[in-house]
Amino acid sequence: MQPLRVRGFEIYKACLDASKQAALVEELRGVLAIAPLVRPVTPSGREMSVRMSAAGRLGWITDRNGYRYSKTHPNGACWPPMPGAVLNLWHTLVDTCRDPDCCLINWYGEDARMGLHQDRDEGNFDWPVLSVSLGDAALFRMGGPERGGKTQSVWLESGDVVLMGGAARLAFHGVDRVRHGSSTLLPRGGRINLTLRVVEL
Repeated sequence: MQPLRVRGFEIYKACLDASKQAALVEELRGVLAIAPLVRPVTPSGREMSVRMSAAGRLGWITDRNGYRYSKTHPNGACWPPMPGAVLNLWHTLVDTCRDPDCCLINWYGEDARMGLHQDRDEGNFDWPVLSVSLGDAALFRMGGPERGGKTQSVWLESGDVVLMGGAARLAFHGVDRVRHGSSTLLPRGGRINLTLRVVEL
């Protein structure tokens, strides 16, 4: 499958068909039963509009103590194993030998957004970030390595996968809005975004 390339981002449209999307959502239900979604708070005390959880060896968290990776959910439980389906995607598109350390799970409701940001808490930027979209479509904005530069946007739909490596690894990116009701994958609507990251060598 040949990706659409935009500003160094590799976008694999319809990478997961409907049956694979549904199977992955079922796997995620098991993950979230162990590590429930939480609404995180930034170090400045601002509540984020997305809800988050994770799977794998580490999970990304934020609170008054800062942005960081943690071995445990905020409730003290260890993160559950990653769904096999996302590991298969990683091994197909990234690397067959090295597993990612974290699968961050972001849930977007109708009014959720994600401002332009860089993924730079991993400590090693040689590995790409792999992003999977499930559910309602989202307007994904892509910039460059500096905040305030020119950006370009594309709608990500359920089953789309984005690979952020090379020049795009430290590019600013975000989600401007979610098209509520554009997918029937999640019974109550909303969007799930999974990002797989290598945190440490």
